[in-house]
Order: sequence, then structure tokens, then C-alpha cells
Amino acid sequence: MRKGRLVLQGPGEICTNTDAGEHVLLAPGDDTDAQTVLDWLQSFDVAGLYTGAIANAVDYVLDGARTGRYSLLAPDVHPGERASVGAKLEYEVLRSFGLPKEAPLDTLIEKVPVDIKATVGANWAIPSEAHCQLCICTQIQLGKSRHRSWLVRAHRSWLYRGKGNKDGKRGLAVDARALWSIPLYDWTPLPVNPLTLLTPEQAGRVLAKRPGQEQRFTMMFRYLEGHIIPRSVISTVGAGKLDPLRRARNIRRHLARDGLTLLCGKWRDQQDLAAAHKITLGPEDWVALRLEGGLTHDG
Repeated sequence: MRKGRLVLQGPGEICTNTDAGEHVLLAPGDDTDAQTVLDWLQSFDVAGLYTGAIANAVDYVLDGARTGRYSLLAPDVHPGERASVGAKLEYEVLRSFGLPKEAPLDTLIEKVPVDIKATVGANWAIPSEAHCQLCICTQIQLGKSRHRSWLVRAHRSWLYRGKGNKDGKRGLAVDARALWSIPLYDWTPLPVNPLTLLTPEQAGRVLAKRPGQEQRFTMMFRYLEGHIIPRSVISTVGAGKLDPLRRARNIRRHLARDGLTLLCGKWRDQQDLAAAHKITLGPEDWVALRLEGGLTHDG
């Protein structure tokens, strides 16, 4: 099969890798190690764990509590920072699945070496040590807030030819991914930072240095009535300020003037009130809702 200058060899043919030696290309169903890794992964909610891991990696790169940034697509985010999401994601995935960081690649799954790769573009940079090895390849589409992953053996015969980038990394042929990889899960939504739902004018007011935090938190919850506000968003709006969570708790009386009740998932009764409105609050989530009678206590 021809893809540009690359002629893809199929299962049953010989892969000529000068490092790993000549070996037969196996279809995923015939690759014992791939099936071992797949069996292990199937005991997990892979899509759910990856969703959380990606969200944590993005939050880490944006560092909203110090920078006030909330979108990787913002012009003040350097392309190199976007690319670094993949490097951080590796460690988030290891932590989420309880996997060790262990050579020769990123980890071992049932004693099988596995490399963990991610891209915010259309392809992955496969390093020379991972050629012909098993890789979990994740594609993140920031503009559409979604992601998907495959398990694939990155045979050298299935990588684009040439010397690769300055580190010798080479991209995986699209047809190889389509034909001889194992999809782990299809497109899955990523959490949308509620600050991205604000108009530019609203965002400018909420993230301005003045007025103080309480006034800006009040504006944010008014603008985002009914939307779950994670703790990370509170920290972003209060970037560089002291104790933004306490400031957020202090705004209940301001919201009450507009008929809004501020709920915090730290408290079980407030979780129950949110659930009655079909909203699931995590222990560090907040939401402003219109409730009859308000709260029985301030929490």
C-alpha cells in the first residue's frame, strides 16, 4: 500500500528494523503481547481515566492559579506549551492506572514494555527506542474538546521514512493506524472550562485585576448560572491572590440578591440539592442555582 513516498508492508511481510532485526509483521489479533496489554486495559474505564488525566495535564500546563490562563488555544499560550501536554500526560496516565515508570519504554503492563504517546496535532513522534514496540497513542483535539486512543505496534515499516526530527522521531502512517491498530475508545468529550463560555467582555471583567475577588466571583457565578465551577476555575479567577476559596464562600449574600444560591460539593446536603436539579457536584465543585427557600446553613 502506497502512502506518499511510503510503501506500507502488511501483516505477514517482513519488517526490516536494523535495531530489532528482521521480524514478521503481525496483525493485532496475532500479536500476543498486544492482546495481553489489551486484556489488562479492559478491566479499566480507559476513556474515563484518560479524560481525567488529560484534564489534569492541561491544568498543569496552563498553571491557571499563577497565570490566570484557562485555554490552551489562547494566543498567550506558546505552541511548545501545548506540545508539552503529552509529556505531562504520560505521568498522569501512569498515576491514574497505577503503573510504574519503568524502562525500557515508559512502563510495563503485565511485563510487556509500552510507550505512552499523545499529540495535540494529527500524528505522534515515535522515538527510535519505541520503533516496533507497543504504544498507546492518544489524539487530543483541543478545538473540539475531545480525545481518542489506540494501541498499536509502531513497526518501523509503518513509520514515515527519512531521518525524522532532530531526535530521530518519526510519525506513524495514517493507514497503519487505521488498518492495524486496536482502538481503545472512540472520540470522548473533554471537560469544557466554564470560563471559555464567557463572552470576551465578560471574561475581561471576571479576570481583571480590579475590582476585588468577591465582586469578580459574584459576576462569574451570575454569568455562569447553572454551570459547574471546579476548584481550578476558582483558583484561576483568583490567580495571585490570597485564599480565593474563602473569598468565593463569602459571596453567597451577593448572589442571594439575584435569587441565586451558591452550592459547594464539599457538603452532602448541597450535593443532594444539586442532584435534585440533575447536576452532579464533585467534592471540590461549585454551582449557582435558583432554589426555593435557599440553604438551611452556609456550609
